[in-house]
Amino acid sequence: MFNKIILIIPFLLFLSCQDEKDSSLINLRNNIIIDKGIYKVSYNEEYEQPNWVEYIVSNRPKNVDRGSKNFYLESGVLTSNNDDYYKNEWDKGHLAPAATFSDSEENLNKTFSFINCTMQIDNLNRGEWAQLEQHVRDLSKSQGNINVRIDLVFAQNHIIRSTGVHIPTGYWKNLAFANGNQVCYYFPNTETSKNWDKYESNCN
Repeated sequence: MFNKIILIIPFLLFLSCQDEKDSSLINLRNNIIIDKGIYKVSYNEEYEQPNWVEYIVSNRPKNVDRGSKNFYLESGVLTSNNDDYYKNEWDKGHLAPAATFSDSEENLNKTFSFINCTMQIDNLNRGEWAQLEQHVRDLSKSQGNINVRIDLVFAQNHIIRSTGVHIPTGYWKNLAFANGNQVCYYFPNTETSKNWDKYESNCN
């Protein structure tokens, strides 16, 4: 009996040390709905990316600073992780923006979950995407609450990295205003070549 226990222990240790992204050991889900309070997300474990994210921009005051916060893994959900973003052209792009929810430490921390993170080309994330986010915050001062929905697009031939993460082809961003008006934008997940307002598209 003792010898059997000795044999079992190494086997259990082997299983526990398996890479957390070894998808062969689990049943992947492609539409996990998670409500973080300040935003809601549909997450795709197969792609290790969100399907969509929804949140409301409501002119919250800035009371805290993001400092050197890092993204954290969400318990029970297979997501992208730091290895996917290591030494390449993709940023850890917030979908529900950190700056939009800097009214409290609790809310700011919620935006740093990997379920709210996308493989976004660095030039887009730091440029036109961030500028549009600021524009929406500015609009909320005069327009009231603005409902935002971001849908990730994956073309049939989209990139899949060796780490297992899938790279979005682009992003639809829908802004819905209190007066019933809508404005939509489509951003390819590539280097940007024009101002953010030039990415406005017809709402589908």
